[in-house]
Amino acid sequence: MQPLDIKDLVVLLRTNAGDSDTYDLDGDVLDVPFSELNYDSLALLQVTGAIERDHGVALDEEALEEAETPRQYLGVVNQVLADASRAA
Repeated sequence: MQPLDIKDLVVLLRTNAGDSDTYDLDGDVLDVPFSELNYDSLALLQVTGAIERDHGVALDEEALEEAETPRQYLGVVNQVLADASRAA
């Protein structure tokens, strides 16, 4: 499985939770906290569900709850995707 990048995450955020009211998501938002981007835990749960469905993986919701920025979130997701690829 290919790792997700910030462009993939932005598409998922826009599709599942709408566009940010405060930031241009096409800019450098890797280290901007989700709270500043106006995405709450429900928005991230929707994105997480889409990733799980689209990639056939189970993500660690506790680890994702601790991810405060897109960079941290992608780190958790991409580790699971890498593990799933090695196991396949």
